[in-house]
Amino acid sequence: MSDLARSPKQIGSIIRRVRKKRGLSQMELSERTGLRQGTISLIETGNPAARIETLLAVLAALDLDFRISTREPGPSHTDDLEDLFG
Repeated sequence: MSDLARSPKQIGSIIRRVRKKRGLSQMELSERTGLRQGTISLIETGNPAARIETLLAVLAALDLDFRISTREPGPSHTDDLEDLFG
């Protein structure tokens, strides 16, 4: 599986989709990570205040990797920046 995420909302959407695909509730994921269920909910709804350590714990619990890569050439990325900082 390879998904592209450029905003907190996109990251949250991927996490939610994978969690559901694996048959886990937010509570079960919270137990696996040691985080509150409310924190899982905030991440899945795209809360931009999530700490990187928290996201990494959730990704690890779902057997997902965090990768950084160079963007492919294409249309302007102005919209992406507005999603992040707007």
